[in-house]
Amino acid sequence: MRISLVIPTWNAGPLLEEVLGAVSALDGVVFHEKVAVDSGSTDGTVERLREGGFEVFGIPPGDFDHGSTRDRGIRATTGDVVVMLVQDATIQGADWLAKMVAPFEDADVAGVWCRQVPRPGCQPVLDRRIRGWPGRGEVLSKRKLEPGQPLTDLAPFDQLMHSAFDNVASVIRRSVWERFPLGPRRFGEDVFFGKRCIEAGLTIAHQGEACVIHSHDRSAWSEGKRTFCDHRNLRRLFGLVGIPDRAALRAAIGQSTKEHCDYVESLGLPPGDLAAALQWTRAYCKWQCWGQYLGAEAGADRGGLRGAWLRWLGRRLERGIG
Repeated sequence: MRISLVIPTWNAGPLLEEVLGAVSALDGVVFHEKVAVDSGSTDGTVERLREGGFEVFGIPPGDFDHGSTRDRGIRATTGDVVVMLVQDATIQGADWLAKMVAPFEDADVAGVWCRQVPRPGCQPVLDRRIRGWPGRGEVLSKRKLEPGQPLTDLAPFDQLMHSAFDNVASVIRRSVWERFPLGPRRFGEDVFFGKRCIEAGLTIAHQGEACVIHSHDRSAWSEGKRTFCDHRNLRRLFGLVGIPDRAALRAAIGQSTKEHCDYVESLGLPPGDLAAALQWTRAYCKWQCWGQYLGAEAGADRGGLRGAWLRWLGRRLERGIG
């Protein structure tokens, strides 16, 4: 099996050295190609990549698209399977790749993704969320529909769980990618790929025995903007609506704030750290709930003035989200 590696990059900073070091430390692996698609880095990212043996393709920053940019990288490779990684995800363990490609012994497996472990200093609520997704434990699990079963037979959340896929750290079978390219897709190219694979009767595998270290130090407002984009996408793909109206929104903010603040308070943090974590958590709960509500509204693609306003809002909120 020939294996290729693709990473989209933009001003990755010194953390990229850690990421590339973990790639180099993989046991007994020689990648057939290592390709990066860079969106105009000016901080030495391109130089670090070339020193690490990558062929680097440059694109203007405004041309970045989560799906099409990755497709461009994949097209520059010839591997039977393609590893997808992001610039701030550090592979854990020299046997990571061996674990990730093992499920491809099943000819129906279209793609494999793995667990993520947050970096030290991650906000407590995000730490818990990352460690709990997708909630399948440290074991290999596979999702596939029964023969002849349409995905729409399932409830929206179950459709999502069957289709869940994450290109933070994944491996894709080339022959399947040729059927289901990732883009053009501004957001959610990975779950869109997973959905089409599941609908085609293929299998998506989650390798819980492999993981990467990955998390972000974003503001609560930035998390809310990303949530808006995610839930707009989930409404369009699966009809998923978690917060259907203003009454549910008010209730969700209240319930979420209490649950998450109670959790943060249970951690026994020093007073100064606790106060900062609670302040962030309260803002996070508010913007998460608003993001879910308005994102699902935007995903309905309504007409009229409200639809026009939601489209304008979406363009504003997705700015700066990589």
